[in-house]
Amino acid sequence: MSARPLRIALPKGRMMDEALLVFERIGAIIDPAARDSRRLILPSADGRFEFLPVKSGDVPVYVETGVADAGIVGQDVLDEGEPDVLRPLDLGFGGCMLAVAAPEGAPYPYLPGETMPRVATKYVESARRFFATKGMQVELIRISGSVELAPLLGLAHWIVDLVQTGRTLEENGLVVVEPIARSTARLIVNRASHKLRLEDHQRLIAGLAGALESA
Repeated sequence: MSARPLRIALPKGRMMDEALLVFERIGAIIDPAARDSRRLILPSADGRFEFLPVKSGDVPVYVETGVADAGIVGQDVLDEGEPDVLRPLDLGFGGCMLAVAAPEGAPYPYLPGETMPRVATKYVESARRFFATKGMQVELIRISGSVELAPLLGLAHWIVDLVQTGRTLEENGLVVVEPIARSTARLIVNRASHKLRLEDHQRLIAGLAGALESA
């Protein structure tokens, strides 16, 4: 066994819960008391891993800088930030879609009178690339909270956001007008750690892949 456990950054919330279920299938179980506490580092009972619960957008930062050896994060986060990390495994869970949404019946992809569309989104870089590939000029407005509010108040004509069930859009009178990309959870790995601890990473990747196949 290596000198210290592999440190795995996990995004707080549903994706972390699903990730820990997969780790449990390879024998990496967290003491329930520790998980329910306010501890910032959660060790697995078998001593192989230390889990770091962080915000989703911070997972690539922890991994790219080497604070964490590996992490689990949605493809949408990777597409937005484009971190310099290895991406050896699509874990398949946490499926959702990045999409353009607009009020039902609103014009798309063009507005009357050559008006430049305003688009509210948390995913500014992903949206910029998408509209550029379509040759569309838009004004992007960065929103960190509930982007669905922007069209309702006239801040934006459309939004770009993640869609899972579509229920939030429906409740706010919005519909998907064009999908951009599918997103699932990905295992990412720090490049230096992968070289220095190759066997540990190979065992991790093989174990998670086997657990997903047998599920």
